[in-house]
Parts: sequence; structure tokens; C-alpha cells
Amino acid sequence: MNDSITLLPPVTNPEKIICIGLNYQDHCEEQNKEPPKEPMFFSKYNNTLVGPRGNVIAHQITDKIDWEIELAVIIGKKCKDVSREYALDHVFGYSVAQDISARDWQKQRNGGQFLIGKSMDTFLPIGPSIVHKSLIKDPHDLEMVCKINGVEKQHGNTNNMIYKIDDIISRLSQSITLQPGDIILTGTPKGVGMHRSPPEYLKPGDVIESEIQCLGKLVNKVVAP
Repeated sequence: MNDSITLLPPVTNPEKIICIGLNYQDHCEEQNKEPPKEPMFFSKYNNTLVGPRGNVIAHQITDKIDWEIELAVIIGKKCKDVSREYALDHVFGYSVAQDISARDWQKQRNGGQFLIGKSMDTFLPIGPSIVHKSLIKDPHDLEMVCKINGVEKQHGNTNNMIYKIDDIISRLSQSITLQPGDIILTGTPKGVGMHRSPPEYLKPGDVIESEIQCLGKLVNKVVAP
């Protein structure tokens, strides 16, 4: 690929980026946590977005930057008060995402609120494209793999989701109007750095590879500010 070409994220200015925490059974198990009784929603800002080959900045205010491969759902039409039966009618397609997290800011600092830990610049690589939903037979049966410097860290399947995409969209639409271009991140499987023994975190020079079956692959380098 020509180094002078920069691939942008396939969605550049969503009105909303909504994420779901603890939405994979095995990710709950690696933390010895009970699955949540209802979805746990939080948000990221647009400044987090970078393309499929974009750099992830290792911000100086944290030394606990972690990886989380996720299936991204892109909303295709306005969605308000929809039932599960019709929720997927409002999906445009799917993409690969990395929900990068500064764990110290997510867990210990900022009063335990996720926003700063999840919303630092470049903390959402996404792409390489949006695959239309008509090309995905079952979004709840896609293999997903995350490697750091060529070493496999996460290997899961979207069938491990606790709350499925139709349920997530229906629940959100009861209180929040979803708009075309909105991004929903649906959770991550086990294998994140924070819960490894000993914990592992990203540092400048590391390369994150994130691949989901039928959707493509992200390759993002961690760089110093």
C-alpha cells in the first residue's frame, strides 16, 4: 500500500458511539464476575476514531493501556422504540473495532467513571470497511482474534455474547433515538491484558492486529505522543 495514503475510519462523524461492558460470558468468567442482569452501557467520543492502519497514542498520563477486540454495529436508519423483532432492520452493517482502554482511568481514577479511560484520542481503531448486513449470514457466529506483536491474546466468537444485537438495539431505542451512522460496540471476549497473570499493557512500538471473520483486519501501531 502507498504510504502516502491514509485510510480513514469507515464512519468519521457518528452522532453517538455506545459500548456494552461485560457482554461476553468468558470475559465475565476471567474476572470472576457474575454476568450483568441487564446491559451495562457507556460511551466514547468521536476523537477516539482512527482508521484500520492508524496509530494508537500511548498517552503519558497512563501506563495501563489495554486492548479489546469488538464487533461494531453501524446503524442504518433512525431507530426509536423498536421491538427485538424489528431491531436488526435498522442495522446497516458491521465492522471490526478495538475498544482501547486506559485501565487506571477507567477503574481507579475519575471517580470510577469510564469516560476518560475510554475516550482518549485514537482509542477506537475501526474498519477496514463496513460490511453490509446482507453479506453476513449470522453476526452472532463470527470468529474473532486479537494479536499483540504477532502473539495471540484473544480468540473468541460472537456467539459468546450475553445480550444479542437485536436485544441491545431494542433496549437502547427505548430511551435513546439511534441515528444513521451511530456505532454500537458489542463487547469483548476473554484475553484482555488487565486480567492476564501478570497483567500486560500496551507500550510504544507494539502492533495490535484485530480480525473478525468476514469483516477484515485492523493493524494498528502504538506510538509515543
